Amino acid sequence: MSFNEKTSSKDSLEKAGQSEPELFNQDVRHALAAELDIVDEKKADLLFQQAEAISDEEAEEIMREILEEHRHNPFFPSRVLELARDFTENPHVKEDPVHYQRLLKEVKMEAALIVNDSPYVEVRAVVSPTDDPNEACSTVRSWTIGIILACFGALINQLFSLRQPSIYVDQIVAQLLAYPLGKYWGEWMPSFINPGKFTRKEHMLITVMANVSFDVGYSGYIIVVQLVPTFFNQQWAKSFLYQITLSLSFQLMGYGLAGLSRRFLVYPSAAIWPRNLATIALNNSFHAEVNPTANGWKVSQLRFFLYAFGGMFVYFWFPNYIAAFLSYFSWMTWIAPDNVKLAAITGSQSGLGLNPIPTFDWNVVIATATPLISPFFTTLNNFVGMLLTLPIIVALWVYNVWYTAYMPININKPYDRFGARYKVTSIVNEDGLFDQAAYEAYSPLYLSASNAFLYGVFFAIYPATIVYAYLYHRHEIVRGFKSLIRRHNPKAYQRDVHNRLMSVYPEVPEWWYGILLLAAITLGLIALLAFPTHATVGSLFMGIALAFVFVVPIGVIYAVTNMQVTLNVLAEFIGGLLFPGNALAMNMFKSYGYVTTARALTFAQDLKLGHYSKVPPRIMFAAQTIATIISTTVAMAILNWQVTGIKGVCTPDAQAKFYCPGTSTFFTASVIWGTLGPARMYGKDGPYFVLLFGFVLGAIMPIPFYFLAKRFPDNKFIRGIHIPIFLGGGLNWAPYNLSHAWPAVPIAWFFQVYVRKHYLAWWQKYNYILSTAFDCGVAIAAIVTFFALQWPGVEISWWGNDIVNVGADAYPGTALLPVPDIGYWGPSSGWH
Repeated sequence: MSFNEKTSSKDSLEKAGQSEPELFNQDVRHALAAELDIVDEKKADLLFQQAEAISDEEAEEIMREILEEHRHNPFFPSRVLELARDFTENPHVKEDPVHYQRLLKEVKMEAALIVNDSPYVEVRAVVSPTDDPNEACSTVRSWTIGIILACFGALINQLFSLRQPSIYVDQIVAQLLAYPLGKYWGEWMPSFINPGKFTRKEHMLITVMANVSFDVGYSGYIIVVQLVPTFFNQQWAKSFLYQITLSLSFQLMGYGLAGLSRRFLVYPSAAIWPRNLATIALNNSFHAEVNPTANGWKVSQLRFFLYAFGGMFVYFWFPNYIAAFLSYFSWMTWIAPDNVKLAAITGSQSGLGLNPIPTFDWNVVIATATPLISPFFTTLNNFVGMLLTLPIIVALWVYNVWYTAYMPININKPYDRFGARYKVTSIVNEDGLFDQAAYEAYSPLYLSASNAFLYGVFFAIYPATIVYAYLYHRHEIVRGFKSLIRRHNPKAYQRDVHNRLMSVYPEVPEWWYGILLLAAITLGLIALLAFPTHATVGSLFMGIALAFVFVVPIGVIYAVTNMQVTLNVLAEFIGGLLFPGNALAMNMFKSYGYVTTARALTFAQDLKLGHYSKVPPRIMFAAQTIATIISTTVAMAILNWQVTGIKGVCTPDAQAKFYCPGTSTFFTASVIWGTLGPARMYGKDGPYFVLLFGFVLGAIMPIPFYFLAKRFPDNKFIRGIHIPIFLGGGLNWAPYNLSHAWPAVPIAWFFQVYVRKHYLAWWQKYNYILSTAFDCGVAIAAIVTFFALQWPGVEISWWGNDIVNVGADAYPGTALLPVPDIGYWGPSSGWH
């Protein structure tokens, strides 16, 4: 028997309590279970027993801790916060003994749930509050398959990172491949290397090992722009020693920083890391031994996954290859294809995407938010942040501010004064350093309306993140620092069931991660000083300092919202100021600040994945470290072959379409920020100086909403306003638009609000499986389509594919004004 629907409220609790003299009768139990989102009767009965064992004093202490830690956390269950406030802060709570006793019972139930499971229904839905320390984990099978998939991921992602279109595999693909490999091993390998049944922990360890390999390639961008003749043409960068020391420095530094951040990003129960829940749900579906009924649905999670995966695999061929109009359903522009203003406002391909029905492509739906995984307030804040900034971009374009009307409204490429893409090679000398005379003879650099505005939002989001983290998460951060200094886990950590279960395994000491950091710094110094990089050690140490400042504030927000604030623009801005005219030094600073932070968050997310899955910490440490070293070596070997063995790489005539789109963007940014420098763009005499006020605006914005939340603690709307995520919505412009944000909102509301409220059992069993199945279907279909049809150049030409490239909405879009008759706009020489 199960409580399949949430059928009660506080009113039903009161009515049930009045039906019998006993305060804790069966009706009250059922009502409480429904209030606590407990859908299984056996779990409810166990919880009642655990609640009876909690003293009144302990229950009150737990409620006070909840308020201290989660009072302003929009993801924390509001009902629990209301209960805690009523119990601990209401001076009249004890005036009615009957009401107080009933409230005390409810508080003890909630306290038992917090101590013995998780206050978050999302976590309870997929993460087991039990563990078997004897379950096989570190086996010859898991290590062999994990290293093979790590090498496979590094090879595929690095190989195709320079190709247009590219192809990318992630941990979902690795997790999917690992299961049949593990099952095959258990059935067919000889006994001396066969540990027996393929286990959940082995599967998760393999997934983690593979996951460290998927983002290795970004560090290779520096090497590509150094080596390729069309970029900086620094042939000394062919040295494999230089490549491997530089890349391992980024990777290991990120891992060391993640380990030192565990007390902020892994141990706290509030560090949910929603993406991990989908990964664990998929793992559960492969290894489930029971199949409970959920709202009448008896189909197993694995079978449900296969149905959803198969359906999306078949369907995705249509928007991805057969009928592209389903992806960019820009139906309003089809009415008047040559109407530039209509295309600019409503176009899904190159416009701002103001369209109520913009797409039928799941890949577009999840472009800026993951509606079935991220909390609903995250998806909504992301969309509203885009929607409210749309009129600003339109005004900039229509009124030709910064000459934006001479460019398409929503493109991320820089332009020169002649209306062509900016040729960064025209303003540097043969050493890659800035040439003032060449710059003045050529052109200032111009940005489209959305791209120019985008940088203003970037300037706002960084101080907003720091201020928001201080206001809303300072208690957790301070507690983390205290526990790090005193070398013990505070009581709040010990209350968390997953921390208690993990306490039976030897923990990884902080000094292990400290050694990794020192090794990474040593490798970085070798790369910088043993080769003619023209970059000082300052670019390394100041970049590390930037990462240390931001990794915790960004991490605590990412762990709750599933949205990451990236440091790339801030690192570029500061690096350009610190190393003017030196693009390579700026790139080094940017990478040690931005790439290190991004890798640290990825590693921290995986540490939490291992924490939830009860993978012993020291096994995790060894697996992540070894897989990182091996996969980085593989990626650099492939990169070395690419830049030396592929004919015409990173040019329009490149063999097999290795045009290097991402690397070209990296090169452009390195010249804009490192060579041209932010002072010429955003200095007092620069055209975009006003955008620097974004720093001030961003620092102020979280403050009024914080005090409003304190004044109206029960107002769910105010609690749901998340300023960094709201500003993050404004970062989606150029090249994304509203068509990549709006479709996620109704889907997120339906599953995360309606289904979760009315069909909780179904939601707990299938929601994350559905999201993972769709993502897997898209990924596998994209890989098959790519190799089977797009790689050989097989195309289908018909209206449904051709319409997306017709008219003013065709990429890259159409400018509002033509280039003046004199052949250029703006001043005749460069800005100084």
